[in-house]
Amino acid sequence: MVISKAIICDVNGERKVDIRIEDGVIKEIGSNLCSDETIDADGSYFMPLLVDTNVRLQDSTLNSKNIKIISDEALTGGVGHVILNADSSPAIDSEIVLEFAQNGLHNLNGAKVDLMINTLKEDSTLSNIAILLKRGAIAPYMSTIAKNDIAIKIAEYCQMYDVTLFCKAEDNSLINSGVMLDGDVSSKLGLAGIPDLSEVLHVSRMIEIARHFKIKILFKSIASPRSIYLIDKAKKDGVDVRCEVSIHHLVNSDEACENFNTTAKLDPPLASKDDMELLKEALKNNQIDILTTLHQPSSPLNKEVAFYDAAYGCEALSDALPLYYTKLVQTGLITMSDLLKLTVQNSAKSIGQKAGVIEVGASVNAMVFNPNKKSVISNKQSLYSDEELSGKVIMTFQEKRVTKF
Repeated sequence: MVISKAIICDVNGERKVDIRIEDGVIKEIGSNLCSDETIDADGSYFMPLLVDTNVRLQDSTLNSKNIKIISDEALTGGVGHVILNADSSPAIDSEIVLEFAQNGLHNLNGAKVDLMINTLKEDSTLSNIAILLKRGAIAPYMSTIAKNDIAIKIAEYCQMYDVTLFCKAEDNSLINSGVMLDGDVSSKLGLAGIPDLSEVLHVSRMIEIARHFKIKILFKSIASPRSIYLIDKAKKDGVDVRCEVSIHHLVNSDEACENFNTTAKLDPPLASKDDMELLKEALKNNQIDILTTLHQPSSPLNKEVAFYDAAYGCEALSDALPLYYTKLVQTGLITMSDLLKLTVQNSAKSIGQKAGVIEVGASVNAMVFNPNKKSVISNKQSLYSDEELSGKVIMTFQEKRVTKF
């Protein structure tokens, strides 16, 4: 098969060429290539499939049906590899649950799905981290509700197995009563707020743990510009810490919660308008390492209720690449190549893998993306419902498997 006149886009830039694929491998990149099957991709990108390290299942319920739904939705949005969050129900914190979850990973026709493990059990004691990592979990996950002695033990395991700790920075005593950011909008709506200090305090604490034990930490779904400043400063000091930010926090502020819009009730909560602009500046200044859709679908039963009682999260996975392209690339915040560093190369690196380059001899994990196609989101569980997005995933290549949309 030859993909002709495509714009190859990877972390190294863009060039317009033909690509010949045989048996799931890129055999040749050049001009005027011939094949029995030729696909005219003139004006479309040929680019790596995305990697999303922060995805939850429907109502956070762990079962094979929900895993399959996530896998299919991800591929539609150009995401070829999904890392499921460990704080599901049941939580992936034991060999039995891990095996149960792994049984749901077989025979998927969409994106590849991997599992992180919850290092904390429900009673805040340690799970059997060593065994779970040996049994195939991709990364350990920890909420900073863990006390210092437990966090240190988790750090020692990460040091021992040379894995990145996926860390959610939050303060249990500050998040319990709040439902959105503590600020002018929460006061206007009469809703209990969560101060951004909840995140910042624990980012600072975990940076020092990373510094001491020389471990790698990826801070999950960061929402405070102050946190990003601390992480960036630590990176410059040689501490191996990185930050992940969601598309929602870059293009929406807490004003999206007005009229008690439960779709905008996210965890972490959306930042103030001023802080949202600072997050955009951090993105332009290369201070953000990874982007995520922060996909957290909920059934209407859990979402179409009073704001205080509504579940956290919104849906974005099936629109991932069109969202990134429309909101970040078309607006000039970043280039398409930069986007791939944030959604492919760096996210793959966080789980010890290499991705983001289109080259001869490599197994093909890529897609054809037409930036000129338009579509309107018709999903009430999306923050962008009724908005028009640019771009559509036309086909995907996962080694020998080709999927057309």
